[in-house]
Amino acid sequence: MVGLVGGFLIGRRTGTPATPPSPSGATVADLVQRVMLSSHNGVVLLDRMGDVVLANPPAVELGLVQGSCPDVRAAKAAEQVRNTGEVVHVDLSPLDHGARSGRGPTAVLGEVRPLGDGYTVIDASDESDAVRLEATRRDFVANVSHELKTPVGAMALLAEAVLDAADDPHEVHRFGTKILSEANRLGTLVTELIALSRLQGAERLPELATVEVDKVVGEALNRCRLAAESANIRITLDPPSGLLLNGDATLLVTALSNLLDNAVCYSRPGSPVSVSRRLVDGFVEVAVTDRGLGIAAEHQERVFERFFRIDQARSRSTGGTGLGLAIVKHVAANHGGAVTLWSKPGTGSTFTLRIPAHPKAAAPDASQDAVRALSTPEYVGGSP
Repeated sequence: MVGLVGGFLIGRRTGTPATPPSPSGATVADLVQRVMLSSHNGVVLLDRMGDVVLANPPAVELGLVQGSCPDVRAAKAAEQVRNTGEVVHVDLSPLDHGARSGRGPTAVLGEVRPLGDGYTVIDASDESDAVRLEATRRDFVANVSHELKTPVGAMALLAEAVLDAADDPHEVHRFGTKILSEANRLGTLVTELIALSRLQGAERLPELATVEVDKVVGEALNRCRLAAESANIRITLDPPSGLLLNGDATLLVTALSNLLDNAVCYSRPGSPVSVSRRLVDGFVEVAVTDRGLGIAAEHQERVFERFFRIDQARSRSTGGTGLGLAIVKHVAANHGGAVTLWSKPGTGSTFTLRIPAHPKAAAPDASQDAVRALSTPEYVGGSP
């Protein structure tokens, strides 16, 4: 790029092409313009007065130029380059990106290089994605560190308490039970972190198998049966659907189990939780509905974020890691589906897992719907 621009400048100063036209008739100036137009970076050529000689479309999109004037920061950097002859790196990020809406660039890094005879070239790239990724990584590391420190610190304190109460069997048993609880929580956190990292590393599942939705629901119910009984939560299940989908049964059971655990944890004792299945527009929908606390509108977009908790104290008291719904979101995405939420504070919530149906999964007709509506639901946990 620099060599081509240098050739363009030679021709500009002498009034003749720096090299003869090629057999196709292209001159160096033509080649410079073609290269600049094809570049994904923003490229701006400045003359000895600091005015814009050439600028490609990405340079305009990144805000490097306005008319014939370069960005003030780029102009100062170019002046420094003309005075010192050394390359200067400059931050050209939009100053108003905090107030912008949409997905415009938020981080633009530029390099200003000398071309001789007072000319300089600005080469800038949009680093927004890299900056966002790094910010996400830092947040993730900070969150993981905090989440790991909590149970580890608790176990250290409890171990000290056990040593201090070594002569009291009752206290040793009490503190030992708490240590076991914290150890289980730590193990769950590590397991879910590993699961989440694997899910985020895959765009699509490599191998899909035919999965019976009813078996997935049954296995998920078995996993949360003890928790539901302990909390006196009654889970009602609609009649078998016979629906099929393509996917990974283990991951789907994990996702549905997380939704059921979430419903049980945030429901009042004795309140119902229901599970329903249906086929809608080529997607199998499994909905988990609770009559719990509900989620305020301002939190509904964030509940699928890693480590996000609406009620920190309640989540930790129930053993929650803050990763369950994030895992559900990534399982759904890796199956080409999604998870949706409807919720109203004081009324309850419905989480719906939507996964593409198997090609052989036929939509039930009206008579089947009527039979399902009149069938007696199955009860899990609590009392009907």
